[in-house]
Amino acid sequence: MFGSLAKLIERQIQKAQAEGQLEGLEGEGRPLPDRSGEAQTDPALAAGHRIMAQAGVLPEEFTIKKQLDAARQDYATLSDPQARKRAMARIADLEMRYNMARDARCAFMR
Repeated sequence: MFGSLAKLIERQIQKAQAEGQLEGLEGEGRPLPDRSGEAQTDPALAAGHRIMAQAGVLPEEFTIKKQLDAARQDYATLSDPQARKRAMARIADLEMRYNMARDARCAFMR
């Protein structure tokens, strides 16, 4: 079965190439990106991450993590006790939201 499937795929590629459908594609003439790090991951998950990265879309937990890192840096620069208290509350809120988003993603992936 796999031999006939491979032949069918090869014929489709040759047909598309003969019709010029494979010309002018993004990345044409450049080497394929190194994806050796994806060798041990689920192919569907790796493809999903690639598609999201190409579209400039980040999972919610990544966005929250960036906000959390920035909030921690801001906290380190503060000297006013009231401002530090407000900053610490923001950090606690972001940590909670980050953990919730991460847990939701992990639960979804199971």
